[in-house]
Amino acid sequence: MSTECTFPAATILGYPRIGPNRELKRAVESYWAGGIDEAGLQRVADELQDRTVARLVELGLSAADSSIPADFALYDQVLDATAALGALPARFADLAGDDGSVGTAEYFTLARGDGDRAPLELTKWFDSNYHYLVPEIGTATTFSAGAHRLTATVRRQRQRERGVVLRPVLVGPITYLLLAKAEEGSPEGFDPLSRIDDAVVAYVGILASLAEAGAEWVQLDEPGLVGDRGGELAAPGGLVERVYRQLAGTAERPALLVTTGYGTAGNPAKPGEALAVLATAGVEAVHADLVKGAKPSTEALQALGTTRLVAGVVDGRNVWRNNLQASLEVLEHLQGVTGTVVTAATSTSLLHVPHDVQAETALPEHLPAWLSFADQKVREAVVLARGLDGGRPSIAAQLQDADAALRQRARFDGVVVDRVRNRTRDLTEEAFTRGPAERRAEVQQQRLGLPVLPTTTIGSFPQTGEVRGARAAVRNGSISQAEYDQFLRQEIARVVRLQEGLGLDVLVHGEPERNDMVQYFAENFDGFAATEQGWVQSYGSRCTRPSILWGDVSRPQAFTVPWISFAQSLTERPLKGMLTGPVTILAWSFVRDDQPLGNTANQVALALRDEIADLEAAGVAIVQVDEPALRELLPLRSADHQAYLTWSVRAFRLATAGAADQTQIHTHLCYSEFGEVISAIDGLDADVTSIEAARSRLEVVEDLAGFGYSRGIGPGVYDIHSPRVPSEQEITALIRTALAALPAQQLWINPDCGLKTRGYEETVVSLRNLVAAARTVREGTDIGEIEHALAHS
Repeated sequence: MSTECTFPAATILGYPRIGPNRELKRAVESYWAGGIDEAGLQRVADELQDRTVARLVELGLSAADSSIPADFALYDQVLDATAALGALPARFADLAGDDGSVGTAEYFTLARGDGDRAPLELTKWFDSNYHYLVPEIGTATTFSAGAHRLTATVRRQRQRERGVVLRPVLVGPITYLLLAKAEEGSPEGFDPLSRIDDAVVAYVGILASLAEAGAEWVQLDEPGLVGDRGGELAAPGGLVERVYRQLAGTAERPALLVTTGYGTAGNPAKPGEALAVLATAGVEAVHADLVKGAKPSTEALQALGTTRLVAGVVDGRNVWRNNLQASLEVLEHLQGVTGTVVTAATSTSLLHVPHDVQAETALPEHLPAWLSFADQKVREAVVLARGLDGGRPSIAAQLQDADAALRQRARFDGVVVDRVRNRTRDLTEEAFTRGPAERRAEVQQQRLGLPVLPTTTIGSFPQTGEVRGARAAVRNGSISQAEYDQFLRQEIARVVRLQEGLGLDVLVHGEPERNDMVQYFAENFDGFAATEQGWVQSYGSRCTRPSILWGDVSRPQAFTVPWISFAQSLTERPLKGMLTGPVTILAWSFVRDDQPLGNTANQVALALRDEIADLEAAGVAIVQVDEPALRELLPLRSADHQAYLTWSVRAFRLATAGAADQTQIHTHLCYSEFGEVISAIDGLDADVTSIEAARSRLEVVEDLAGFGYSRGIGPGVYDIHSPRVPSEQEITALIRTALAALPAQQLWINPDCGLKTRGYEETVVSLRNLVAAARTVREGTDIGEIEHALAHS
């Protein structure tokens, strides 16, 4: 190793990279659109990184001791690892340079696809709302050491006048391969982790190049060890020890910090054992998530020896203010047991939270004092480090202020509402149960009269600059509410006419009145607050603004009914009422941490149940309750799955079970490995379920067929997360793939997800191809037999 093994007293695992004003999003999208060139994009990226470093120094981290992580990515940290390793799927092999490097244009091609080449698949990063691009690893995948972008960042900061010493961050080799899928054409049962030895050779080369660039520490993120395979991999003498002995044995390298966020690494029955194994292998610092994970055992702590413990006591994933007293007690205990200095840190990267509470000017008066965004969390880590070093008197004012905020939050009016609590307490089993599915299907078909392979979309249509401009105009007062409502009616009418012209069978109103599928509901429910600048990265340039669920939840009045009723009045075709499900509202919000999630989910479900009842009363025949995040909150260990699935499925059923048999209930799921939760999907008891499936080439249909799933299913045949326009032939092939596994009377034809982020030109062509493909398949199918089956299902 080439450097001294000192480590800062306070640090974070990562920081939001989109910029406080979404500078990165705008620059990347401008580059895609041809508005700036690669040099222009790089200038924005460099300036953003410089401002981030300066801000972190201002907040109390040191510029000279590796406390600031270099975790910047133009799109995704897993894609960065794929590019650094040159681990490209065969269909993208031409994108690699002679030295295995991947340029900027090629980097984005991996993320977005081109021509007939589908991009890398998107899926959820552990149990968060961030999405990563899934590596595709096969027996012939090549690995090279090409972390050019990361080494350039480190070198540039060291060469600047301030001489900043950053800590480069890279997804660790074990997690990288655990997150990968087998490349198409791999032998049956092929495990990407079997390529670990080749990957480690590349990591050794990357470590050497980072040392040469001036890095003194490198952070390797290994959250894959918190899953089911972690117990075996991180056991003494297991793969983790072998891999990290090899990495730690590299002659010229920076010191190694290995992080294990998102839970307890290794064997959950032996908390801290994985950390001790890493210490045995020669790693200089290890991190433990002490927010979601268990506190390491005394035995494991004592086994660390001189290895530095980085204690993740500041929650990197939620926005509530830290209980500094409790966190300091944990740090004091850890330091007393290990006998060495402990670092105060975040539990995960801060990419999951917004930048700064101080940027919010419109939150309810009581709320800011309860909150901690990324900047506040950096200060919390710094304060805790100072308290651990100088004792409680050195941070007495901060401890007192935090305690006062916690006491106020517990007592505040609206945190507990007796009327809401009594309603959830008095629920009976009948509230969670609908009539038999077979009977529902019969009366719904009689009411709707849909053709075989009915076509529809998921809900939203493109949110144009005109739509966003009108929303901003009513917000700033330049147009009246009446003028805005008239604009919305005109936009809805245009979208309805467009769908009729395209020939879709079941229509939507396009959702122009909705800024976000969760925020819109938060603004109409009690117990929520919406932010102005609380943006977080979801994937690539896509940012969301999670609302803050701080109190008991209820619905004061109907709010979707007027827009849905207006849209239905414009067409004879059935039109879906669109709601967001209780689990997704929780998953895509910052949720109160003072009661079980299941209790909060039932409150949200009852609010939605009231809205469904009003939609039915208005004559709406189809209601879609989207649950794209159903799997997102699934615990990372299978032993914990059932408890979660029980309350999450029951919350959805509580929301929808009040609907009459003739009301067709749809749901939508995306960003998930659905094979793991098919029994839960079945348990939702929705009449029709649409599923993101295009990027995986409809892998899910085999799982559904094997399970014996019997209700309506719409595997997505148009990938809306890429600007590619799928051809009629491509969609036709996907429909036939679905028909090879499932009966035609079950299948719906739809895109993967809502169309909000797409442009109208590509959307219209894609939907035209989708409708044409459905008609082509219908014409080549025995319609009489299928219609007979529909009539007698």
